[in-house]
Amino acid sequence: MTSKEKSWKEISPAGVCWKASTQFLTGDWKTYKPVRDLEKCTRCLLCVLFCPDGAIHWKPEKGDIEFDYNFCKGCGICANECPAKAIEMKLE
Repeated sequence: MTSKEKSWKEISPAGVCWKASTQFLTGDWKTYKPVRDLEKCTRCLLCVLFCPDGAIHWKPEKGDIEFDYNFCKGCGICANECPAKAIEMKLE
């Protein structure tokens, strides 16, 4: 008998995830996604620091940030903490 790994959707309410967060794509949880206005963004990196899911990364080779929508849960903390108001939460 082969065992198929369950997705997060198959975990019972209040169940505990059995994988590390880096191995478990959680991006499909979101209703809203952060969209950055490149003109307004000052690259202060506060969004990177405040993201509770580590879904925003500084890419030094590009001199810019990058959203990883595979892990972003759409909480909006990045948009709330952005001093330049360069991040807007939009419906997925």
